[in-house]
Amino acid sequence: AMLNKTEVSDFILLGLTARKGLQHFFFTSCLLLYLTTLMGNGAILTLVVLEPRLHTPMYFFLGNLSCLDIFYSTATVPKMLTGLLFGHQPISFAGCLAQLHFFHFLGSTEAVLLAAMAFDRYMAICHPLHYAFIISPWTCLLLAVACWSSGFVHALMHSVMTSQLSFCGHNHIHHFFCDIKPLLNLACSGTSLNMTLLNAVTTSVVLGPFILIVLSYFYIISSIFQKVQSQEGRWKPFSTCASHLTVVVLFYIPVLFNYTPPSSGSSLERDVRVSLIYSAVTPALNPLIYTLRNQEVRSALKKMLEKKF
Repeated sequence: AMLNKTEVSDFILLGLTARKGLQHFFFTSCLLLYLTTLMGNGAILTLVVLEPRLHTPMYFFLGNLSCLDIFYSTATVPKMLTGLLFGHQPISFAGCLAQLHFFHFLGSTEAVLLAAMAFDRYMAICHPLHYAFIISPWTCLLLAVACWSSGFVHALMHSVMTSQLSFCGHNHIHHFFCDIKPLLNLACSGTSLNMTLLNAVTTSVVLGPFILIVLSYFYIISSIFQKVQSQEGRWKPFSTCASHLTVVVLFYIPVLFNYTPPSSGSSLERDVRVSLIYSAVTPALNPLIYTLRNQEVRSALKKMLEKKF
């Protein structure tokens, strides 16, 4: 029975583009984005750990976000870069499942983490007197564990379900990494259950946190307008949210585009382009958004660089 099932023992990732001229352009820009991701998020992670002034809930979650972005990019981008350099990339069935697992694990963790960060901002702005009591170091730790473990369980469901499929036809994946939809297109066993799970569970993992974020901001904005009369007085509490809100928009627009049903009729070409945004572009932008918008991060970074040199 086992022999029957894995007639295809490896897959071939067709990558981002077949056009030679574009390959060099994509290679250079994706390599630069990847290095920016590693350096930017690495710097924020170092700051959050070393700078005592940043030992607050907001920066604890930001450190988690930076850590996620490093892993998240690393799950797909290096393989994509080798594909752009050397052409079609073979990947084993196990390697394919691992890539699928980590991509969905880190991606869904990020979705939930962004909701935890919105809750943190909501407590800070709407309930400042209870903030220190409710958002204690213990609460932060629990929230972080909840984010990472919910992402892990969600991804495990997909990797276990996908590992049960049989693949016997052609093995070319029209993508630069092993995502679920391109794999389901190749399976020769029934995929209706997988498709239902992808649409129901993944959509709720994406939409659930998104609704929480929207609610948090609804309360934040109405609270600011009720409590604060002056225009510049209103901007100050909101400016701590501006970075988070920008990251949320950058993360959610492509994700909602790709994973909310109906996902059966969507074009693969478009999916690949949209995936590129959240695999390579967003993780590189996140640290920039936080350093450009954020006085505390900027001064901590300056302090660290002055110590070094």
